[in-house]
Amino acid sequence: MRAIAGSEPLDVTDLPEPEPAPGEVIVDVAAAGVNRADILQAAGNYPPPPGASDVLGLEVSGTISAIGDDVSGWSIGDEVCALLAGGGYAEKVAVPAPQLMPVPRGIDLVSAAALPEVACTVMSNVVLTAHLSPGELFLVHGGSSGIGTHAIQLAHALGARVAVTARNQDKLDSCRDLGADILINYSTQEFEQIIAAEGGADVILDIIGAKYLARNVKALATGGRLVIIGMQGGVKAELNIAALMSKRAAIVGTTLRARPVVGPGSKAMIVAETIARTWPLVASGDVRPIIDSVFDLADAGAAHDRLNSGEAVGKVLLTI
Repeated sequence: MRAIAGSEPLDVTDLPEPEPAPGEVIVDVAAAGVNRADILQAAGNYPPPPGASDVLGLEVSGTISAIGDDVSGWSIGDEVCALLAGGGYAEKVAVPAPQLMPVPRGIDLVSAAALPEVACTVMSNVVLTAHLSPGELFLVHGGSSGIGTHAIQLAHALGARVAVTARNQDKLDSCRDLGADILINYSTQEFEQIIAAEGGADVILDIIGAKYLARNVKALATGGRLVIIGMQGGVKAELNIAALMSKRAAIVGTTLRARPVVGPGSKAMIVAETIARTWPLVASGDVRPIIDSVFDLADAGAAHDRLNSGEAVGKVLLTI
């Protein structure tokens, strides 16, 4: 089968076709989502978890073509999308059955590849970890990113007020169209001052990390929750513990890729919650996949360049 494995250059190569182990299915891939983790892995900075495929790709959509032992509830020919630890940039991928999701009603098969990573990330962090509630103020950094565009829609559907940061007005306009209430141009404005004037953020979803730590704490409301899911702005920063304590606030750092397949805090748990709570919103049209661009597998380098440029609004996909 054709696949892209290892590090740069992103050349398509031939690899043996996967066989389903017990508890797995084989998905014939229609499309794969492109994520920053793929860019980091290709650069040699983010190796896959032990036992995971070294083929790039953390999410796919496609059709089940083979089913291993001990799998129930799925049939050959089912159209699905899936969360992966790796292996998505390929014609076929082996997927643990608990990480499969049905394609939501009203979504075409290619577009479904834009959903697993962002939907599971937002569900696990904004809902299951931070417990965002109706009427609360939610701040998402990088509002025009794949995660950001999904987070805006889900938070809006949950009845929260949504604030976003983005690099220019065009991106902010896109965020407003998705339901954002407070638009902050981080190139010219201090987000912590604007959010503090609104009473502080009850929940902040942060992809930046160290660079924003102190500013995020300033932006939190009393009882606020800061969830850090990225390190684009570095990994080490000084924390004013007194400021955190005075707000009775919490800081949580999480990852998704390295979680176990099943058990407490597992991918299976997050996938099940996403299907139960996000998929009805997708079917109703309250949440939809936002797709910036689609490339062929052979043009994976151009797809990475598009995502890395900072110009994309929503997800970048590869068709297989």
